Amino acid sequence: MNDRILGSLRSAGGTGVVRIEDSYATTIDDLWEAITDPARLTRWYGEISGDLQAGGKFRAYVASNDIESAGQIEACEPPHRLRVTTRETDESYRRGQGAAPYDGIIEATLTAAEDQTVLVLEIQGMPVDKIAFYGAGWQIHAENLATYLAGLERADTETRWKELVPAYQALAAKL
Repeated sequence: MNDRILGSLRSAGGTGVVRIEDSYATTIDDLWEAITDPARLTRWYGEISGDLQAGGKFRAYVASNDIESAGQIEACEPPHRLRVTTRETDESYRRGQGAAPYDGIIEATLTAAEDQTVLVLEIQGMPVDKIAFYGAGWQIHAENLATYLAGLERADTETRWKELVPAYQALAAKL
């Protein structure tokens, strides 16, 4: 069992904010490509298609959660900053019946640090009462990225979920 928690939780303007930070043993350019190239995103996150440039609209499908969303690229400053807005589609929500669709903002900031790159993901807009689940989910995505970059197989998502949720629930209880 891995007890390492990558995230922190807070609320802002009545919505939840998850912040995930980790270091990856790769160059900033490689990490940028891993989070922006659709072929590479498919290997660790989900299927992305559309107009993938600033102002462009895209669709995402994350099979591990069976969630489909639509979004727009708000800022794209290679290889340092990516900001997108996203919202789960109504069809996807009806299939899963999770949290009601909300307007989310995902911002990725990359910083070169010697022989590694630090990635900070800040995800805003989710319901505060569900923030622990989003924290656990985004940590799993960050871990899947590290596993992919290392050329390893992903851990079992369900097992990892069960390990992480209690820790994120404890963080959420302090909000």
